[in-house]
Amino acid sequence: MPAPFKSQELIHGVAVDQGSGLAAAIAAARGADARDDDLKTFKRIVVETASPLATTLLVDSNYGPQLLPHMASSCIPMLAFEADVYHIADEDRITRLPDDLSVEQFPALGAPVLKFFLYYGPNDPAELNQRKFDLVRSIGDRCRAQGTTFLFEPIVYDRAISDVTSTEFALLKPSLVRRAVEDFVNPDYKIDILKIEIPVTLDFVEDFGTAAMSRRDAEAAIVDVSNAAGDMPFLYLSAGVTFERFIEGLSFCKSSSGKAAGFMCGRALWSDAIGVFGADGGSAMAKWMETTGRDRLARMGEAIA
Repeated sequence: MPAPFKSQELIHGVAVDQGSGLAAAIAAARGADARDDDLKTFKRIVVETASPLATTLLVDSNYGPQLLPHMASSCIPMLAFEADVYHIADEDRITRLPDDLSVEQFPALGAPVLKFFLYYGPNDPAELNQRKFDLVRSIGDRCRAQGTTFLFEPIVYDRAISDVTSTEFALLKPSLVRRAVEDFVNPDYKIDILKIEIPVTLDFVEDFGTAAMSRRDAEAAIVDVSNAAGDMPFLYLSAGVTFERFIEGLSFCKSSSGKAAGFMCGRALWSDAIGVFGADGGSAMAKWMETTGRDRLARMGEAIA
């Protein structure tokens, strides 16, 4: 496990780096009571209530520097190095970098881990992917130069399949995730840890949903990705699924290969708190996070232990 994480400890990570999408959901929940600082308040409550039990907690480049002081001292701060991930720069899906944050500022901010998110299509034109490779390599070089841990999050897609909820994409996804891992474990990128999608979509796996993929094939896909990672530690991300589905996914991955270094969860942990915040305010949300939220985090840890 890369520094600053403990070598024998599974990572129980929480992510609250979402931007405009989360802001819109909170505004809708708050209705006439919406305030300009609602997004910051929501994030602060997640940080204050989840960080005492989390191994690491991820915040965004916009509010993150202001939120870091609210994090429990036992929790490793992780800061995203990207502008709003809901606003990709262009049709090539290259993540925009923040205007007012540089890699070199991370140590002074007290953020020992940098997270960078990028949409990656293994079947995209070589010229486009080379631009993405060059961007990741540049960030890795800058992280390594100052001792910042580099966590990289490739989210896979294929231009030939626009509907990522379709059976067609579910059947292709295992190979896309495996190829992304194979590409980015290259030491030239100086990535310390990967944050990846669970390679199978349980809604299409035998015993979990529509049986477009057998349970045996799904297990093999998880093993293939684990093998592709080699010695590179990786975390599973929740990717917007429900808490219950993420628990099932973590348990399935654990029983199939057991190799993951941990998980990072966002909406699977706190999405239901949006409604609580909207209806009853910050105090009620804090109580929900301290009870239901912390219980969810503990259960995720048990699922992958």
